[in-house]
Amino acid sequence: MNELSNPMVLGAQQNYPQKRMEIFPNPNPERDYNIRIDSAEFTCLCPKTGQPDFAEIKLDYIPDQRCVELKSLKLYYWSFRDEGHFHEQVTNMIANDLIQLLDPRYLKVEAIFNVRGGVYTSVIVEHRQG
Repeated sequence: MNELSNPMVLGAQQNYPQKRMEIFPNPNPERDYNIRIDSAEFTCLCPKTGQPDFAEIKLDYIPDQRCVELKSLKLYYWSFRDEGHFHEQVTNMIANDLIQLLDPRYLKVEAIFNVRGGVYTSVIVEHRQG
């Protein structure tokens, strides 16, 4: 069983990187509304060189029954800092984990990576509830 199959409901006091995110009930499930969360301090490692990659992660979603708690999302992002991932891989991992956790009506994850070797990379993943 992975950590996402048993999400926490608010209350934990962790202050260390972790893959397990907390959720809370959508206070207005009868209405479509967007939640936008920008995180400017995402880091992971390049799997080829081991050098750090820095990115801004922009999350935009329309919740159905569940919302993600912000501190646990920050700690989740932090858990990637010592892991080696290609930009495309880590962006899809984040989207997949949030889709599994939230089952949102709509979700978009945009990872805007800082320049590496003179090249800027952005990866955008979108999902719509089927």
